[in-house]
Amino acid sequence: SSLSEEKSNSYNYLLTNQITKMNKMVVVEQDFSMLEKTKLSYEILGKKISSNEIVTLTKTNAQVSYDLKKMKLEVDSINKKLIIAELPNAEIKINPNVEIQSMDDSFINRIDENQIKKVTKSAKDAAIKRVDQNKLRNDGKIQLKENLNQIFVLAKALNYEIVDKTGQIDTTKL
Repeated sequence: SSLSEEKSNSYNYLLTNQITKMNKMVVVEQDFSMLEKTKLSYEILGKKISSNEIVTLTKTNAQVSYDLKKMKLEVDSINKKLIIAELPNAEIKINPNVEIQSMDDSFINRIDENQIKKVTKSAKDAAIKRVDQNKLRNDGKIQLKENLNQIFVLAKALNYEIVDKTGQIDTTKL
């Protein structure tokens, strides 16, 4: 029995080692840019003097990440089971960066800071709305599963049964 015990210990080590190697971040990114024109005008004593266009370029980086350190995989070497106890949640970060592209210099001096802030904020909001968070989550999930697959392949090669307690992975397809 000591031989089969040794074998199960080395299997256990192989799996645990593979799990430790994977404890990193899984990140999927989307980048996009958006040009927008906004009409602004200024008034003197309630009279509209001039209106002009302000052009903003918003560059947005959106990413979904999974911290695999928050993943809990248990190796049950006696019953030859790899148990998925916990999977990390997707963390979504969206960073819009707004640059003002063009504006008449004489006009820029007459617009107050608040108007510029409003334009910048609305450009950022529009960029955030544009991010397809569902697609981002799905892409992240696909990437997460590809990473987990390295472990599943090994577990199957060692004849371990894969048990998912999270309900997020279809073990029939593994």
